[in-house]
Amino acid sequence: MPVNKLPDVVFRTRVRDESIEGPNPYRWEDKTTADYFAGKRVVLFSLPGAFTPTCSTYQLPDYEKLYGEFQAEGIDAIYCISVNDAFVMNAWGKSQGVDKVGLIPDGSGEFTRKMGMLVAKDNLGFGMRSWRYAAIVNDGVVEKWFIEDGLTDNCPTDPYGVSSPQNVLEKLRAGESVAA
Repeated sequence: MPVNKLPDVVFRTRVRDESIEGPNPYRWEDKTTADYFAGKRVVLFSLPGAFTPTCSTYQLPDYEKLYGEFQAEGIDAIYCISVNDAFVMNAWGKSQGVDKVGLIPDGSGEFTRKMGMLVAKDNLGFGMRSWRYAAIVNDGVVEKWFIEDGLTDNCPTDPYGVSSPQNVLEKLRAGESVAA
């Protein structure tokens, strides 16, 4: 069962630091749930993995393209979280040309597990990953969930539609952002 309040966790991120010379000018920076979500109304979406087809072709690029439309509906930020490490998330963001959607690495899956969304995807060779979902979060509290059907370990399909930015935006515009 998904949670209503986001769990307090520490995310190990890599941030660009111009004071570091060489081919990898990044340093480790710990960020907390509060750093990302406190005092903001955000759309959080999660997906099975960076560089995967649906995530890279539709979900992430469409949230990026529609960012301004979400802002017009009172959304302060959009975050994508995945059970991938900071190196993978940064490389994926760079390859996708993302500069509006924030990418959050949940390398150990702790946040995803505490959200009730960690599933086995061994049938795809992934191991433990996130189920695909989106949520409207206000100051760390989930207002509305958009969870794809079939939440289960080793699901034979990869449903996508409920958590799409188009669907979430439509519900926001219709005023359906109160707890569901």
